[in-house]
Amino acid sequence: MKMQQEDCLAKARKFILDCYQELGHSPKEIQQRVAEVEESIRNTGEYTHHFKELEHGAKIAWRNSNRCIGRLFWDSLHVLDARHLRTEKEIFTSLCDHLRYATNQGKIRPTITIFKPMKANLPQVRIWNHQLLRYAGYQKNQGIIGDPASVAFTQVCEKLGWQGAGTPFDLLPLVIQLGNRPPMWFEIPSELALEVPIHHPEYTSLADLHIQWYAVPIISDMKLEMGGIEYTAAPFNGWYMGTEIGARNLADTQRYNLLPEIAFCLGLTQTPSTLWRDKALVELNIAVLHSFKKAGVSIVDHHTAAQQFALFEKKERESGRDLTGDWSWLIPPLSPATTSIWHTSYTDTSKTPNYFYQDRPY
Repeated sequence: MKMQQEDCLAKARKFILDCYQELGHSPKEIQQRVAEVEESIRNTGEYTHHFKELEHGAKIAWRNSNRCIGRLFWDSLHVLDARHLRTEKEIFTSLCDHLRYATNQGKIRPTITIFKPMKANLPQVRIWNHQLLRYAGYQKNQGIIGDPASVAFTQVCEKLGWQGAGTPFDLLPLVIQLGNRPPMWFEIPSELALEVPIHHPEYTSLADLHIQWYAVPIISDMKLEMGGIEYTAAPFNGWYMGTEIGARNLADTQRYNLLPEIAFCLGLTQTPSTLWRDKALVELNIAVLHSFKKAGVSIVDHHTAAQQFALFEKKERESGRDLTGDWSWLIPPLSPATTSIWHTSYTDTSKTPNYFYQDRPY
């Protein structure tokens, strides 16, 4: 217990010092806040973040996210404080508010909603979904209908009583758990889930495949750690980079695996030497970018994203901060050698505040 308290003290001191210096507070203000935090930890074993600490800490966590190519916009993150909520229904309502606010009729706003932290006297909040919006995957005798990555979670939802329509693009419900209480599931109101039909500006036959994707990627199963405090439910979003959808979600063989169908629509001969996969992959990504832009939904292509990351690197150097990154995640999955990231090496050191993976609660 003593070691845990000392560990929390060390992390809290560093976080408050770094945070308040970045926010331009005076040495006297910093010393006063550090003293308050130390007293609270020594008396109770924990402390509570002021909103400005919570807000700036969440932004720093995005800045420290080694796998994210979109970190240039870290300071634009909108922080919604939901630490006061105590019931599953209140949490669900807050998640709906997040969806509405972040979607913003297609003009996506980077947003995070932070629920109560993990404390000894409070039931832990967990959101079972990997993302607030994601499609179900149904294991059938003839194969998988929908998203293969969602099969296990879809089966969990069905055991809880949810029943999907059985189409390739059924949105899963939200599953929320408080402490050791049974998890509760909630259907997402259809008007909050903006979805984009995918079609190609030249190859009109792609529309016959009835492909679609949701507008906002909201990661909901990671924890936010700052200053020794863990927030086990803190869903956050930016906007999509096109390749996340067109080169991974829809194209990966272990996901929707649509390249053979795209190639058929394009009239491509499917033999390795024709590079049909490459051609189909490019046209699918063109279709995704075209469809999102035509629908008025924020999205960025991987070349622009790489240029933005280069600007982020420059700003970090000018700020005197060491840049960290996971090269294998930063390179885009389409034509990575055409970006500056391909030719750059990064130190993959984890810094806090940050977002961390958690064990699945199911």
